[in-house]
Amino acid sequence: MKLQPNLRKFIRTIHVTVTVGWVGAVAGFLALAIVGLNSQDGQLVSAVYLSMDIITRYVIVPLSLVPLLLTGPLLSLGTPWGLFRHYWIIVKLVINVLSTLILLVHLKPIQHMAHIAAMGTISSADRGAQIQLIVAAGAGLLALLAATGIAVYKPRGMTVYGWQKQYGERAGDRSDVET
Repeated sequence: MKLQPNLRKFIRTIHVTVTVGWVGAVAGFLALAIVGLNSQDGQLVSAVYLSMDIITRYVIVPLSLVPLLLTGPLLSLGTPWGLFRHYWIIVKLVINVLSTLILLVHLKPIQHMAHIAAMGTISSADRGAQIQLIVAAGAGLLALLAATGIAVYKPRGMTVYGWQKQYGERAGDRSDVET
């Protein structure tokens, strides 16, 4: 399935916009998590964790699902790159899948911190959860930046499937020319 150029550009625009938004939202989440850990202002800390819950549910989770389930597969299947032809696409897919799964696992601690923030009962006993949110957000941000770098540089290397597909197509093209 080849996408028409205008449709491909439209989907790529959505893909880039959403993935850049995902990176930015995770960076904002990380900044909030650092403030939540280090601030002595109880109201600010409560606002931080309540905001983190809202940002996660309504911004980060949807932004993580769009490239994973919609634009990424459409672009890979609708362009010559293919979904399993190049290692860089597989690596990027694995990074995005793992990042999304880890995000979904961390919904509970985020909701927990928001719940105790709403009740005004954040204490030093919650320091481990606060640090966990910083570490997870920092790791997520690094993973997303790595996926972005991979998408920009597109390191060489075709999979076995990619080689077979490419040379199978070329052999098919040559046989058509010869007959």
